[in-house]
Amino acid sequence: MMKHSSMRLDKFLVEMGIGSRSQVKEMAKKGRIRVNGAAASDTSMKISPQQDMVEADGRPVAYAAVEYYMLNKPAGVVSATEDSRYPVVTDLIETAVRRDLFPVGRLDLDTEGLLLLTNDGDLAHRLLSPRRHVDKVYEVVYEGIFPKDGARRFEEGIILEDGTRTLPAHWKQEGDRRGLLTIQEGKFHQVKRMMEVLGCRVTYLKRLSMGSLKLDAALKPGDYRPLTSEELEALKKEGAGKEQET
Repeated sequence: MMKHSSMRLDKFLVEMGIGSRSQVKEMAKKGRIRVNGAAASDTSMKISPQQDMVEADGRPVAYAAVEYYMLNKPAGVVSATEDSRYPVVTDLIETAVRRDLFPVGRLDLDTEGLLLLTNDGDLAHRLLSPRRHVDKVYEVVYEGIFPKDGARRFEEGIILEDGTRTLPAHWKQEGDRRGLLTIQEGKFHQVKRMMEVLGCRVTYLKRLSMGSLKLDAALKPGDYRPLTSEELEALKKEGAGKEQET
């Protein structure tokens, strides 16, 4: 027989974004929280999120332990959960059940493209670890003349202006002042800084893929969708791979 895990009612409601623990407690005092049709005044009571029917203000509260979303991040939105100046990527995921989603890695304010949002901290850590060597592919549009030995210098590892040497990267020219750059790190402004070393200035940057996860071409900037089971399975296999020496 399958066992169902239990958790405190207030913890469940907080995780599902109904309010803070104190707000939930106040709601329960006023009879606004019901469990299986009965008013629940004690928010420390244990419930089974998979079995029990919980309502807040007459509306069912759906439960999700983990969620995974692919976002085509638009320019002008910050890869964070909160910011005092700009809108943040988590605000774009309007259908999320969880309220503890976060972006896996960062894209610059003016950078577009693939961003994974989840509350699976373990998977995020594995995907972002430099020792995992997960490929990230960017579309790069630039000003300046790309040097003839630029691709070779990327393969050898670029020495940035602060003396840091990047891991080997792969460059593929895609036409006039446009190319695809594959890197395995996520240093601050890394792509822009690498291009600057070669005498080029990035004017447009878009992430196309992260490991096996590729940006859905049907997603316009600001659009998102849940990951498919196949995409998630492939990502988890990737994250479970053996760490490599850097």
